Order: sequence, then structure tokens, then C-alpha cells
Amino acid sequence: MASNNTNPIPTAVSDNNGLLCSPQPTIMDHNPARPVLGEMMGTFLLMICVSGVAATGQMMGGQVGLLDYAAAAGLTVGVLTFCFAPISGAHFNPAITLASAIFGHFPWSWVMPYTVAQTTGCVMATYAGMFVYDIKPQQLTTRPFRGSMSAFFVELLATFILMFLISSLPHQSRPRPDGQLSGFVIGMAIGLAVFIAGPISGGSMNPARSLGPAIVSWAFDDIWIYITAPVIGAVTGAFFSGVLRLHPPPIHSSDGGNFRRSSSANSHLIP
Repeated sequence: MASNNTNPIPTAVSDNNGLLCSPQPTIMDHNPARPVLGEMMGTFLLMICVSGVAATGQMMGGQVGLLDYAAAAGLTVGVLTFCFAPISGAHFNPAITLASAIFGHFPWSWVMPYTVAQTTGCVMATYAGMFVYDIKPQQLTTRPFRGSMSAFFVELLATFILMFLISSLPHQSRPRPDGQLSGFVIGMAIGLAVFIAGPISGGSMNPARSLGPAIVSWAFDDIWIYITAPVIGAVTGAFFSGVLRLHPPPIHSSDGGNFRRSSSANSHLIP
């Protein structure tokens, strides 16, 4: 990520850790506002799909189950990553943006614009959901179902898993605008994480996703869980992924020899 400006612009799709965190250089250099708008639009579309699932559940008398919701979330994130990865890096999540910056994969000067864009997208989508689906913002808020500490822990764990996986994606020697592998894998990870965390915390893993409906409904009960837990989970997930990739332990073969993991095509199987 290099720039001659004092306010650097992200200039790579992936880094040495394979982290898909920054948009393509040609797009960024010509229009630096484009990735911020891309994050706003991508997060808006993500949240409007969440509204659609909630509305479907309401119209079907609550017959949309956790598996349906998890599948919808995973498919949505997978498709949006495919579309927006070359534009903005497809974060859609302030926790991922912050963790990427902490470990040097994303410029600090772009953390606040991305975070504001992501939160604004969720606020706009909440209002749009009220208009299109006739649902109340309270139906979109995230809240603990098994106590605050249980919700905090499961949000942290789910975001840890998500960020660990994103950080462990195989190194790409050149930008991949299509983001095919990343979108597919991240979508599956989102679906799995929602399925795990849903019954306990609602499966947010995203401060912007929780803040949007909270701002519209002005209901901030337990919002600290959905801000702090995903951030801690994302930071620790990126940290441990980096530690395992930088210092791979020897693997002993069946004949008593040993060898070290290499950054080969199999690196995505064992980070």
C-alpha cells in the first residue's frame, strides 16, 4: 500500500497474509471517494437483505428458522464480496476495518471514513426496511437471548472465527478483482458464525449492523456488547492468524522426519 500523499489511499487487494482488505489501485487513484461509497452501498444492501429476511419471517408467522437466516446471510455476504471486493475491499464491518488497520493491512486515515460509511449504510437500510417491508426498527435490533455475558462471549468467538479465516486466506500474488475464492469462503464463514451465535446473541458480529437499527429506534440497551465483542474478536483473530502464519511449527511425518509448512497452494488448508 503505497502513496505519495500524506493521506494514503489503499492500493492493494491482498497482502502477504492473503487478507482481502483494500480495493484495486486503479480505482482508488482515479476516485478516492469510490471505496467509501462502495462500503456504504454494500453495507446498505447487506442490511436491507437482513430486513427482508425479518419481514419474511413476520409474514410467514415466524416460520423462517435460524438455518434459513444463516443461509441468507452467508449468500448475501458472498455475493456482495464478489461485487465490491475490487471497489472497497468489501469490509462492510467496522471491526474488520479496525483490525486490518491495527495490523498494517489498511491505512489508518481510512478507518473513520469507512466506519461512518458502514454505519450510515445500516441506518439508511433500516429506514428503507421500514418503508418497503413495513417493519419496525425494533425488529432489526440485536439483543441477548441468554444473558449479556453469554452474548458477549459468543459474539467475540464468532467474530474471531470470521477474522481468523479472512486473515488466513491464501496469499495472492496479484489482485483478483473478481474475489471468487474470498466471496465463497467468507460467505460460508458468515453462515456458520450466524448459525453458532444466532440463538445466543442474534449473530451480529458487526457493530454497524447493530448500531443502525439502534440509532433509528434510539434503543441502545446492551449495544456495548455488539460494539466491543466484535472488535476484540476481530483483533484477536487477525493476531493469532498472523502468529500461526509467521511461525509455523514443524510437522512430523509418519517416517519420523519433519518438514515445515510452506506458503504453497495448500496454505489455505493449514494457516
